[in-house]
Amino acid sequence: MTSSSDDEGEKYLFKIVIIGDSAVGKSNLLSLYARNEFSLHTKATIRVEFQTKTRDIDGKEVKAQIWETAGQEKFRAVTSAYCRGSFGVLVVYDISRTIHISESEGMFFMETSAVDSTNVEKAFDVVIHDIYNNVSRKVLNSDSYKAQLSLNRVSLDHVHDDTDQSEQKGGSSCCSS
Repeated sequence: MTSSSDDEGEKYLFKIVIIGDSAVGKSNLLSLYARNEFSLHTKATIRVEFQTKTRDIDGKEVKAQIWETAGQEKFRAVTSAYCRGSFGVLVVYDISRTIHISESEGMFFMETSAVDSTNVEKAFDVVIHDIYNNVSRKVLNSDSYKAQLSLNRVSLDHVHDDTDQSEQKGGSSCCSS
């Protein structure tokens, strides 16, 4: 995490990684979220690409640096290297070809579609908000306001409210946080 204090207030930078098999829609989810663009003819990602999006959360500037990894088997070693130091991971998969990973692992999940924009912005925003809330709690609870946080020790603890539970029961997912 990068955090700086100046006249404009604090700024946060969070690295988030999107992983999943080839041709499941990772590139389109990212381009729809970051640039509001979608293409049916997206080329396969080679190694890794990233984009950024800045959000305002509780009056703080929060910048998400979102890395999208190649889904091909030959790039798996590179993918694991890019996950190091990340604050969150979105797992993207084709719901018609696999069991629901999130159900078996107890993860928060939300069905999305880059084709019709269903829940794309919400899925990314939930991850970014959860990271921000966890990091800001850790900073406020630390002995020193400027305490260094270990990037690998920030965890996402999603508290499910009634809305989240109804979304979980209502569908499967291609994006999990």
